[in-house]
Amino acid sequence: MKDLVQFLTEADDNAVLEKRLKALLTPNEIEEMLRRLKILELLEQGVPQRDIAKQLGVGIATVTRGSRAFKELKEI
Repeated sequence: MKDLVQFLTEADDNAVLEKRLKALLTPNEIEEMLRRLKILELLEQGVPQRDIAKQLGVGIATVTRGSRAFKELKEI
């Protein structure tokens, strides 16, 4: 994980970072990451988990996993 963080944080600007992410991830993986970010955003706005699942077309388990991650991020 340390090597990955270093590889990404050494990017000089957003264009370089985007290139590095595209080199590492498939288009589906990028879409999944964007969906997870949207889950975190909606959780932060106080949207109920079931509404998030319905809105994004994902399972409630996916949103629950996002909720746990959201709580962990708040503890940092």
